This record gives sequence, structure tokens and C-alpha cells, in this order.
Amino acid sequence: MTGIRGDAARRAGAPLVVATMLLLGGCATATGPGATTSSATPSPTVACPQVEGQTLPPECAPYDPDHAMAQNDRYRERMDLGEEERAAAAQPLAELQQSLEALRDSGSISVDVVEQALDDAGLSDPQVRGDERAVAFGAVAPQGGCVFGEVRADGVTVDVGGYIMDGGCLPAQ
Repeated sequence: MTGIRGDAARRAGAPLVVATMLLLGGCATATGPGATTSSATPSPTVACPQVEGQTLPPECAPYDPDHAMAQNDRYRERMDLGEEERAAAAQPLAELQQSLEALRDSGSISVDVVEQALDDAGLSDPQVRGDERAVAFGAVAPQGGCVFGEVRADGVTVDVGGYIMDGGCLPAQ
């Protein structure tokens, strides 16, 4: 009985062996006298900075390092803000500027008091970071756009603009 089972297994496996040989046959390379080979164009395997006046080897994918660095910091840029949105976002600016100047004059600069000043000015989603030396802030204006700036012992800056490309009003550190 083992002979019949062995013959059946060989017959069933024969198509698989033939299919495998056909598939792998395409991978064979002819060698020896008169054999022809095709030379494939090498694919880039490494990124190389473009340098003026130099030719890069074929394994290099060229890139412009200055452009790459500029794109890398793009997440920090602000989106454009229309004139109407800018005007609406600027409405709480004067009140906020006065509040922050009073905090600076009193010498009580902290994340908590700046966050409270943003809230009192009607701004939402505050992003505030810093310490008693300087506090950076950003918050959403009532009709969109951002109010952002910094409070330092030597001055206060407050400005209006669009959201940061990666979201929010204060860029990531």
C-alpha cells in the first residue's frame, strides 16, 4: 500500500515541480562564451546632496539640502489670514496688551497669570509655556485666527496671525 501512496504523491507533486522550474528558470543567468547579459540601470540606494560642479555616482538620488532644511521647518510657518479675520482677531489685542503690560510692571510673570489674561480677553484654547523670566503664548481669537506673543521683563509683544501649519497658535519647540 505504501507504493501506491508514494506514486500518487509523486504524480500530485509533479505539476508543482514543473511550475517551480518554469518560474525559477527566468532567474537563471547565461554565462560562458557567447553569452549575452543585459545591464540594468542601477537604482539609487542613497540620498546625496547636490554640489555644484560635481557629478553624482549612479547609486545616488540627488537632493537639495538647503531646500530640504527649508521644508523641514515649514511646520512652524503661519497660514495666511484674511483681512476680515485679521480685523476680528485684533479686537481683543489692545485689552490683552494692557493686561500683559500690567503683569510685566508688577513683576508677576508666570504661565498661570498669562493664561488668565488670555481667558479674560475672551481668547480660547490657550497654549502657554515659559517661566518667571519669559512666557510665550498663543490663543484662538473669538472668530478664528491666533493672538500670540511673549511677555518678558523687558517688554511685551502681541500679534495676530493665522494658525501654525501643524495646528494651534504656538509653534512646537
